[in-house]
Amino acid sequence: MNRSWKIILALLIALTASISTLGAGSDFTLDIFGNANMDNTIDEADVALLGEIINGSKEATLLSDADLNGNVDDSDVQLVREIIKGNETEISLIDGVNRNLTLEMPLEKILPMNMRQAIAVVVLGGEEKVIGVDNTVAERKKLFPQLSQLPSVGAVSEPDVEKIVSLKPDLVITFTNAPMPDKLDDKLPEEIAVVRFDLSRASSLEEEMAVLGYLLGDMNSSQKYLKWYDRYINVIEETASQIPEGDKVKVLMEREKSSDSGPSVRWAYANETGFTDLADLAGGVNIASGHMASQGDLETEFVIEKDPQAIIGLSYKGGYKSNNLTPMKAYYDEIRSVEGFGNLSAVKNGQVHIISGDFSIGPQLVVGAATVAKWLYPDEFQELDPVQVHKEFLSDLMNLNYNPETDGTFVYPP
Repeated sequence: MNRSWKIILALLIALTASISTLGAGSDFTLDIFGNANMDNTIDEADVALLGEIINGSKEATLLSDADLNGNVDDSDVQLVREIIKGNETEISLIDGVNRNLTLEMPLEKILPMNMRQAIAVVVLGGEEKVIGVDNTVAERKKLFPQLSQLPSVGAVSEPDVEKIVSLKPDLVITFTNAPMPDKLDDKLPEEIAVVRFDLSRASSLEEEMAVLGYLLGDMNSSQKYLKWYDRYINVIEETASQIPEGDKVKVLMEREKSSDSGPSVRWAYANETGFTDLADLAGGVNIASGHMASQGDLETEFVIEKDPQAIIGLSYKGGYKSNNLTPMKAYYDEIRSVEGFGNLSAVKNGQVHIISGDFSIGPQLVVGAATVAKWLYPDEFQELDPVQVHKEFLSDLMNLNYNPETDGTFVYPP
């Protein structure tokens, strides 16, 4: 069986799986207390297990104490039943920085601190609950026709805390590392909860979206997203797994350099970021992996020695903000003009690509992975259309009339 037929078969298998109930392809633990059996949902199986834990026939699990009172008893069974029905008055969870948090439910006023969190809230059916946004949302009016009109609380790195307090949100959703607690959490009154999720890593994105789905109370939207994610990510991973080790493409994953970076280094990513996940999922071999920590300066001499067959540059210019190709083209030209890069396989074979962080990291990570897969292995992924996947995300999951081919700048060369 040739590789093009393999991807067709993978697509058919993934489509069949997507028709089944949530959970068939979703291999994660839902970090909400009450998920006693530690799977990806809260259901009657958890009620049954709680009964066995209470009568002593089974051991308690990490998540069996639904109300976090230190005991597994009938009150946990009652709370789990309420969560299943959507009538709970509180939910306890573990967020992205491993904090145990208890939130009063239902949540009526949500403040996402970045476009990534805002996209998640829209996809999960919570758009009407958003009462404020940050600058990244305000700047992307076509992507957020409704949310961009709401009050802005400034930049996520330096939020306007007074404005946040005045909006009286029930919940603020932000990154694990920004803003720092002394610039947000420590300044907020106790009644404003802060949940930290990056929504960027392939290893945790599904679980974070599932938790947020419970918090927002729209389980149909949550299930729809997770099925969409599984349908495409399974195709990408299955096809990538068929590529022989000796045929895997060596790739440099980098980002636009800051003005103070010297000419002898590139700002590169090695591992443990959403951006590097794109190449890993697609079956690429990151040349910086094992040579440096997560991200930082990488010597151009090292790049030349490793001779990557593809270079993918991350840009936050254009994206959903603008359809102006000039900034991405300038970055593309800069990579190709680096001294010594003219002889790289990536440059000689036309495998230098610029990708927007707007659509490739976050809830749309699937779109980014599909785009990178198509670049690295066009023959193996000839049946996969990243532009169509992107359109599907925007129309079916965000309910937008948005054409990414005309309303933004997401890759260069186009």
